[in-house]
Amino acid sequence: MFQIRIHGRGGQGVVTGAEMLSVAAFIEGRHAQAFPSFGSERTGAPVIAFCRIADKEIRLREPIQDPDCLIVQDPTLLKVIDVFAGLRKDGYLLVNTSKTFEDLHIAQVAGSLPRGHAVIVPATELALKHVGRPVPNAALLGAFAALSGLVHLGSVKQAIERAFPGKIGAANVAAATEAYELVMAQEDSLKV
Repeated sequence: MFQIRIHGRGGQGVVTGAEMLSVAAFIEGRHAQAFPSFGSERTGAPVIAFCRIADKEIRLREPIQDPDCLIVQDPTLLKVIDVFAGLRKDGYLLVNTSKTFEDLHIAQVAGSLPRGHAVIVPATELALKHVGRPVPNAALLGAFAALSGLVHLGSVKQAIERAFPGKIGAANVAAATEAYELVMAQEDSLKV
């Protein structure tokens, strides 16, 4: 079983992102679950969403304490809560930012993960470019597909199109595709 914990703020599509990721896994014939954890339900409040993906039925229902992957949709949360709590030593880290890990003061955490397991993606900028709104969830799903290889970009695109039909879906698919390509380029540069 692969467990993903997504940290963000209300209004950023954290819960929808986890749901779309579970749909992408379903499309590939796998088992998945997605569910949120709210504090105060207001725009801007910290929100956590969870997603589990497995090849067999998932019976667990509790929040994910030891994630295989952390997706940080809002890097301002790095100063507010311990988003890294429980992250596995061989885990993955995906942060929505145009800053470096050094700028965010998390280079030590990123450097402690296996090579190629920690990436930054300017997902909000990609969302603004393609969708016209600062909702980074779809772009981060494309980045997650490239980083982890757990789901294919084609499945992510289908899940986005199911959640957002029409022009909005196409715009989110474009953001996800560009994020996927950015992460693949980062991964390729590590192979050189």
